[in-house]
Amino acid sequence: MVWIVLLSFVSAFFPPWLCRVLHSRTGWIVALLPAAITAYFARFIEEISSGGTVVESMGWVPCLGIELSFHLDGLSLLFALLISGIGTLVVIYSGSYLAGHYQLGRFYSTLLIFMASMLGTVLADNVITLFVFWELTSFSSYLLIGFNSDQKPAREAALQALLVTGAGGLALLAGFLLLGQAAGTLEISALLAKGDAVRSHPFYVPILLLILAGAMTKSAQFPFHFWLPNAMQAPTPVSTYLHSATMVKAGVYLLARLSPVLAGTAIWENVVTPVGMITMLTGAFLSLLQTDLKLVLAYSTVSALGGMTMMLGVGSQPAAEAAVMFLVAHALYKGALFLVVGILDHETGTRQSGRLGGLFRAMPATGLAGILAGFSMAGFMPSFNFIAKEQTYAAILETTPAVFLTAAFFVAGTCYVVVGGITGFQPFTGRPRERFLKPPHEAPPSMWVCPLIMAAAGVLVGVFPSPAGKYMLSSAVGAVLQAPSEVQPALWHGPDVKLFLSTAAMLAGICLYLARAKFRRSMEPLTPLLSKGPEHLYSLSLAWLDTIACAQTRVLQSGRLNLYLLITIVTTTGLVGASMLEHEPILGLERWSDLHIYEAILAVVLLTSTVVIVRSRSRLAAVAALGVVGYAVALLFLLFSAPDLAMTQFCIETLSVVLLVMVLYRLPRYRDYSSGKERFRDAVVATLAGGLITALVLVATAVTREARLTPFFTEHSLLLAKGRNIVNVILVDFRGLDTLGEITVLAVAALGVYSLLKLNTGKKSGD
Repeated sequence: MVWIVLLSFVSAFFPPWLCRVLHSRTGWIVALLPAAITAYFARFIEEISSGGTVVESMGWVPCLGIELSFHLDGLSLLFALLISGIGTLVVIYSGSYLAGHYQLGRFYSTLLIFMASMLGTVLADNVITLFVFWELTSFSSYLLIGFNSDQKPAREAALQALLVTGAGGLALLAGFLLLGQAAGTLEISALLAKGDAVRSHPFYVPILLLILAGAMTKSAQFPFHFWLPNAMQAPTPVSTYLHSATMVKAGVYLLARLSPVLAGTAIWENVVTPVGMITMLTGAFLSLLQTDLKLVLAYSTVSALGGMTMMLGVGSQPAAEAAVMFLVAHALYKGALFLVVGILDHETGTRQSGRLGGLFRAMPATGLAGILAGFSMAGFMPSFNFIAKEQTYAAILETTPAVFLTAAFFVAGTCYVVVGGITGFQPFTGRPRERFLKPPHEAPPSMWVCPLIMAAAGVLVGVFPSPAGKYMLSSAVGAVLQAPSEVQPALWHGPDVKLFLSTAAMLAGICLYLARAKFRRSMEPLTPLLSKGPEHLYSLSLAWLDTIACAQTRVLQSGRLNLYLLITIVTTTGLVGASMLEHEPILGLERWSDLHIYEAILAVVLLTSTVVIVRSRSRLAAVAALGVVGYAVALLFLLFSAPDLAMTQFCIETLSVVLLVMVLYRLPRYRDYSSGKERFRDAVVATLAGGLITALVLVATAVTREARLTPFFTEHSLLLAKGRNIVNVILVDFRGLDTLGEITVLAVAALGVYSLLKLNTGKKSGD
């Protein structure tokens, strides 16, 4: 499994090259990889359904307890098959949908990176490894959502998705680190057995809230739901893959995976269940107000994710079964509907619901896929979603009290019937509404076969649910509950309460579908209120962030070098000086009794020259005084047994003075650009900084420590570097790379000076 994921990342380098060679056939070649991965994981179905697991591990950062460990059980196998299976169809579909696009190779590469990241997320058995893949899904989805980078809405939607899910990812990382501290391990398989220890730990509440923040931002739960509909700026294959079948379900996967550790407490039920219910109702209601079919599907996806989250919040075995069934059913019908909408947009030039109708004759295969998927979404018998909805009612009716959740799911189920009719039924029935931008015709087989496979699968699994329950659903539910589970889905349970509720929701949905235009008109007064929701707060937050950044920039980045230096020096002096005073420094002033007269004279010369530099009104005088300072320092080197440094200093100072005089002698005299108060302020700051450096030198030289470097260089300079001059050996051998860097800087500077000297700034005649 480790190598499968790594190979998927490596394979992302090849599609751009394949597109240049194979052109339109590239999609079929690229699809071989996810198809092979699907076949690879399919061979584990029997083993996993029998209660087995597969574990693989590679060392990564063992000193931190981080392993590249993968764990395959019923839940991760179900997600792996959905990711790779739907990924195969999406890749094939994309070849025709984006045929001729100049960035098709890049699209395939990013799609493969995303697929590999999702596989790593659901297979990871180490929370840090999971987090790395989790963030890679956010990064790759950012690239996919913003694929049409020449369009501003696409760029803004990609940034919004990245910011929202990225912020949740940071919270998730903090939660994982606290979880590792509380449980004493970072391995998920070991964490699942330590639920009691985690729930009784003082860190439990922050762990839960941080992990929920990460999961709910990823799965677009209220109030973070707004990023998912905006992400519909992405091409339709991206919307299908990321926003119905895989990425947005990562948060649901995380809740299901960690529920044995975090669930079973009042705070879990009081947070997860209400948030899921509110998200379910919000998404269902907003989906009915849209006319763009992709937005209709997007908001209904938000609603479905809320329903899954609500079931995981309930936490019972029937609720876990309902969540897993709904997850599979939703992936099949919603993926098919997104692809159908993409075909409609591709072949007619529009996806506005009011402009589509009567297309079945022109697009029979696409129409069949859309109608089957729409019936599945509505929950009509014999679709698998009908079984999932009945199981959801059965789980809700066992809760206490059941009335609120039952009413909420009834309303949502009614809306799903309307959405299924709008997206899967309306475009292909009735009379053609108007002339389309393109003459309607059937899409290429590589496009319509993909949604038809998913839509047909949603019906076939409903007609023959037992194999799915035996080989996939039971092991997945068992992994969620960490207990053996036997799921026995059935299409008919006889007349009972849940059948009545399901039938009533269908009938109510049909009535609302027929009155959908009147419903939209009645909801128009609410439009101004809807614009003030969480997305408005997101926009305000970005505006506030820009305002704060601008204000901070005006203060900290004024463009005046003297202020930058002033802030840096004052900050350093204050912090270092305060730290020094806390430690009662020893200055060792008694050593001044050894001061020689020539040393004192050099010190006076240095100070006097420095004052002259600062007070001089002539550049030439300042340069001369600066040279005196340099020569005085060279004399200090000479007095303290560093003749090579003294020679270097003499050469540098002489050359510097000559060059500065040649450059500056034509310039005018100094002018005052600062007031007297500013110069006084600068003098005080400079004096304090100089005093601090002096104090640091005195403290450093007052403490006698055993020399470690001097004996080392003395002993090894001749032995290792074959040199007797220790300073030269240090510069050339022991610090060779540092010296090479300095030489490189000088060489680059010399090239820059040469370029400036050779630059011809004269204007041409006539300019």
